[in-house]
This record gives sequence, C-alpha cells and structure tokens, in this order.
Amino acid sequence: MAAALLAALALAATAGCSSSGGKGADDKPSDGAAAGGKPAATERMKIAMVTHSGEGDTFWDIVQSGAKVAASKDNVEFLYAANKEGKEQAQLVQTYIDQKVDGIVVTLAKPEAMQDVVKKAVAAGIPVVTINSGAEFSKELGALGHIGQDESVAGEAVGEELNRRGKQKALCVIHEQGNVSLEARCAGVKKTFRGTVENLNVEGTNMPASTSSIEAKLQSSKDIDAVVTLGAPFAAASVQAREGAGSTAEIDTFDLNAEVVKRLKAKEIGFAVDQQPYLQGYLAVDELWLHKVNGNVIGGGKPVLTGPALVTEKDVPALEKLTADGTR
Repeated sequence: MAAALLAALALAATAGCSSSGGKGADDKPSDGAAAGGKPAATERMKIAMVTHSGEGDTFWDIVQSGAKVAASKDNVEFLYAANKEGKEQAQLVQTYIDQKVDGIVVTLAKPEAMQDVVKKAVAAGIPVVTINSGAEFSKELGALGHIGQDESVAGEAVGEELNRRGKQKALCVIHEQGNVSLEARCAGVKKTFRGTVENLNVEGTNMPASTSSIEAKLQSSKDIDAVVTLGAPFAAASVQAREGAGSTAEIDTFDLNAEVVKRLKAKEIGFAVDQQPYLQGYLAVDELWLHKVNGNVIGGGKPVLTGPALVTEKDVPALEKLTADGTR
C-alpha cells in the first residue's frame, strides 16, 4: 500500500489537466488512461464532488484536475457539480445521495445551508470528506475529515507580510458574501496587520462590475496602499482597477493560477497565498477510496492542511509550467 501511494503521488506530480474555467455537472467522468496507467484492481466506485464554485472560477478546475488523477488511479467514476448558492448546492448533494454514490466530497462555504444534507449523507452510509472551506464544521457534521488550509491562519500570514512590506491601509476584497472562509481570511488579515483593513464586497460572478467597484474605491481612498483579493481571478481585475484609478497600491492575492504567476513575474502583483487546490481534490478522492478499501482516515480525522504558503516572483521559475498544466 505504501509503495502504491508513493507511486500515485509521483504520478500526480507529473500529470496535468486543462484549467479553462468554469466546468459543471455535465463533465465527463475521468477514465483510467487519464492518469497514464491502469486503474487500481479494486471494485469500481462512484464519488461525487459538490462545491460552491461560481462560473468561470479557475480555482475549481485545479481542484478537479487533482481529483480526476486520483479517480483514474483508484478506479473511481468521478462526478462534479457546483452552485454558489447554498440552497442549490445542498440540492445537488441530495441528488447524489439519491443516486447512492460511494462517497461525497463537499465544501462548507455556507455551512448553515449544507449541514442538514451532509448529515443525511452520513446517515445514509455515504462517507463524506469536506474540502477547502468550513473546516470547523466538518467533524460535527460527521465527515471523515477536512482537507484545506486554515483560513484564519492564512489571513494572519498575509497581515504579517503586509507589515513586513511597510503597508499602512489594506482593502480586502470579498467576492462572495456569506462565505465563511472568505470572511475568515479578511478577519485574519485584520488580526495581525498593524495598519487598517477595510472590507469591500463585490459581485464575484460579474468581473466587469467587480473591477469597477475596486477602481471606484481606489479613486475615493487614495491612501489605500495594498489590495488583498481572495481569489486568483480578482487579482488581475484589481491590477486593471489600479491602473484605471491611477493608484500605486500593491495587489496581493490568495490562490494561484497561470495569470497570477505571469503577473508575479512582471511584478504587477506583490505576492500570492497558495493553498494547493490540486492537492485538495487529489487527497479527498484518495481518502474516500482508501477508507473503503483499507479503512484509512487521513489525518486521523483532524484537518489536513494544504497551505498556506506565500509565493513571490522568486518562485515563478518553479511554478510557470505547473500552473500552465493546471496542477498549481
């Protein structure tokens, strides 16, 4: 088993999938060839992932890339669906409960909307792994465990880095109201940053409107010297907004994609916080498979942290190909 896992991790490090943005529930299940080898000689499983992704968010393409490689290795049919609204996300989980899937991976960005349906899945004998958001709610809902970064700790790391860079006033851009993880990030920044932090809510699924909101704020508050975005696509939007506002504020962001790495290289972005979404998807599927075939629980039921790690222009050479391949 140990040898198999090492081989699988080596495979995951070299495999890549597209990150074109905004995949949905009608994605084709992955097949064994996608991982470059034959599926595991174990009983075929069906695992569903349901996230709170909005349209066009490339972060979730990277999560799916990891999940699909693990699924190919483990002889798993991988299903994916997403909805940014909590009620609709819960309905998608119910659909997979009704289909009697063998495992469910779910995000808890809006835990109040998700708690009942997650408990229903567990009661129906379907093991659940939570990823990315809502770690503090995972155990009480009966999940095997949680895989992601501690959002408060990640925010605190950003606040400390802003201090190191001598910043005085930060704008924290929240692209999805009611998302507990995003709110925890901004709260973490505020906890450790010696300057002032102001939150700005924008419409995350409308990038032109988000850009305009950030630009207007930078125009009206010339003393803002740092903009912290909570998702990679909003970093590029903030660079554009900064130019439109004639601001000199540094743009920093949570999460990576190829565009962020490109702008890090050009020094248009100061730093990024990487939580390794590929690893979140890969480990979630692998944990459900290992639990079924070998009774394993990764992390012993405790949250398994995949971040945070601060990334700057110095890290670009090691990351350019990986982000282009959709694995970082």
